[in-house]
Amino acid sequence: MGYENIKFSPDSMFLVTGAAGFIGSNLVEVLLKLGYKVRGLDNFSTGKRDNLKSFMNNPNFEFIEGDIRDSNICYEACRGIDYVLHQAAWGSVPRSVEKPLLYEEINIRGTLNMMEAARQNNVKKFVYASSSSVYGDEPTLPKKEGMEGNVLSPYALTKKTNEEYGKLYAKLYGLDTYGLRYFNVFGKRQDPNGAYAAVIPKFIKQLLNNERPTIYGDGKQSRDFTYIENVIEANLKACKAPREVAGQAFNIAYGGRVYLIDLYYYLCKALDKNIEPIFGPERPGDIRHSHADISKARRLLGYNPDWSFKDGIKEAIEWYKENL
Repeated sequence: MGYENIKFSPDSMFLVTGAAGFIGSNLVEVLLKLGYKVRGLDNFSTGKRDNLKSFMNNPNFEFIEGDIRDSNICYEACRGIDYVLHQAAWGSVPRSVEKPLLYEEINIRGTLNMMEAARQNNVKKFVYASSSSVYGDEPTLPKKEGMEGNVLSPYALTKKTNEEYGKLYAKLYGLDTYGLRYFNVFGKRQDPNGAYAAVIPKFIKQLLNNERPTIYGDGKQSRDFTYIENVIEANLKACKAPREVAGQAFNIAYGGRVYLIDLYYYLCKALDKNIEPIFGPERPGDIRHSHADISKARRLLGYNPDWSFKDGIKEAIEWYKENL
């Protein structure tokens, strides 16, 4: 793995917000396996208690059930913490189009609460989840930091705002912040259920149940699908990043490009299914193409992703076969 040789002080304490979510629970699992102390924070608005079940008896894990919209909870969660891995947020572009006020409360105010709590508690590094959605309508491929267009959804705007606060907190207050622009992360524990589920787990579940999945649009939109192990590597390497690069945002992906229609037929073949998809209308706020230039993260964070799309999707398919 790209993170097994990353060493922290043995008494290091990590806070993972959104610990019961897909990315958060994977981070908790790896940090505990590496022998570090971890505190989790989640309010279970989108995270699942089942994702934490296997950690609850670990003496190195403690959990706070609470909401990042509560500044007092954020302060308590950051007490004694060395590294914050802030994953708590509401995802989904379409849902943000329906509920912009809620996204402002959770993703913007909640993140600001966490940055302020980290500052007041003298946290060493504040690593937070941003998103490839910040590129908006900028058509240039691959996507490169510094070449952003107009955002297309409230979700994207919340992430763009988080990055601006990250920049300010580094400059004004000396808090080492690092924004990770995730590109379509997938892997074990990603929820396949609900109207706003991510495409890979949703397609896998529907195909396993012999249902016809819906592709929104013509299927010729492309994504830089990024396996969860690469994201874990990025978070840990950001915790080791030099102070000189604090306040910046970095593309976190494998640096590839897969068309949705190709993804669909790849899954059909892997699952031995012969089911034609349904094509629905394009969804408002969706980016047409997504492909990351990861050279900045390679250069400044030492990020060197091991997991290609094909390697990761094989692992994900096996996990869903066993767990759905």
